[in-house]
Amino acid sequence: MNIVVEFFVVTFKVLWAFVLAAARWLVRPKEKSVAGQVCLITGAGSGLGRLFALEFARRRALLVLWDINTQSNEETAGMVRHIYRDLEAADAAALQAGNGEEEILPHCNLQVFTYTCDVGKRENVYLTAERVRKEVGEVSVLVNNAGVVSGHHLLECPDELIERTMMVNCHAHFWTTKAFLPTMLEINHGHIVTVASSLGLFSTAGVEDYCASKFGVVGFHESLSHELKAAEKDGIKTTLVCPYLVDTGMFRGCRIRKEIEPFLPPLKPDYCVKQAMKAILTDQPMICTPRLMYMVTFMKSIPFEAVVCMYRFLGADKCMYPFIAQRKQATNNNEAKNGI
Repeated sequence: MNIVVEFFVVTFKVLWAFVLAAARWLVRPKEKSVAGQVCLITGAGSGLGRLFALEFARRRALLVLWDINTQSNEETAGMVRHIYRDLEAADAAALQAGNGEEEILPHCNLQVFTYTCDVGKRENVYLTAERVRKEVGEVSVLVNNAGVVSGHHLLECPDELIERTMMVNCHAHFWTTKAFLPTMLEINHGHIVTVASSLGLFSTAGVEDYCASKFGVVGFHESLSHELKAAEKDGIKTTLVCPYLVDTGMFRGCRIRKEIEPFLPPLKPDYCVKQAMKAILTDQPMICTPRLMYMVTFMKSIPFEAVVCMYRFLGADKCMYPFIAQRKQATNNNEAKNGI
């Protein structure tokens, strides 16, 4: 193709992509079905991971839950089974009432499987993934959600905690994706969800390890998305989830300027997950919550000193300091309690 003609074709495709993106904001696309598909969620024992599990359960997905905490993971599984029982009862009632025109999945397909897995350990991930393939089947939807935060200033943070943050928040995405992507490629079907953070798009003081891990996983996700497009594997979708501060307790104590806080409060976990689910089920490539977070990408194009001035005005420059102080106090109290 002549390069001039190709240029105009590409220009048209770029403009058309903008039109489609604008249309998504005005007209909500139809959500796809994940009923009967195997959905694996890491960090499913609490927080956003638990809420993702409940949302996928309501949509009749077959769930595989990974967490390092066996007890909390089983608690999530119990909640999922309760949802499955309600769905089964509703199906039975619909059939009895003669409203069974729509396809109803048999109860045997509504199952939840739990695995205790430390995603920060590569071999643990690969061994557990092999168990999943043998005991459950191939994974169609992979939600990489597990995350940790050290809560220390850089020079006070033990090297082991820095490594742990990078392993769980970033490296684990490599291991899980390498474990389950090959089959997705074979059948050209699947969905990989990366739960990152707004701190993977912009940074703040005091959480160098956390920001580095989230920046890293955003880069991983974007590169993976490009690789799938280059391979013309359009049946495999990817969604990057970048929420603002979520009120899960992970960053308890984090505060911005009190006059600004009412306009930018921490996100409710339920709201965050519901917005993410809308993006996942409509194959949206990226979701920032709230929408104001989309603007932070433009901050990279303005002078650093201007960004610093904005941070100071918002109280975002030291917003993590109260959180770090609380973590330090809690650590000191535990050491005193244990006689260390």
